[in-house]
Amino acid sequence: MSKESAGLCPCGSGDVLDACCARWHRTMEAPTAEALMRSRYSAYVLHNEPYLLATWHASTRPASVGLEAGTKWLGLTVKSARDTGPDRAEVEFVARYRIGGGSAVRIQERSRFVREEGRWLYVDGDQRA
Repeated sequence: MSKESAGLCPCGSGDVLDACCARWHRTMEAPTAEALMRSRYSAYVLHNEPYLLATWHASTRPASVGLEAGTKWLGLTVKSARDTGPDRAEVEFVARYRIGGGSAVRIQERSRFVREEGRWLYVDGDQRA
């Protein structure tokens, strides 16, 4: 049984989806940059493009996310999360996925977030090897 079918949140918190990232998907008000990053990972798993776009800062937001059919997200590890200013933060994470029957892909990124009008938004990130 997959985590999602068991009702567990894809972000790896161990909590039930509805008590974890799904609440931020509904309210768009994740309380921290880390919570936003985890909820965005869950949105990728759940193909929730409207949430991804709504939580992307207007200065860097693409017209569409381009979620690829057949992508299976394999897991998320948060390496660090820190405030870098009063309304700025960084979260470093590793996410793994597979497209179709291909090899697993590993993404390590240090993401930057900004809080505007009380809402955390993803700005951009630097991917690492």
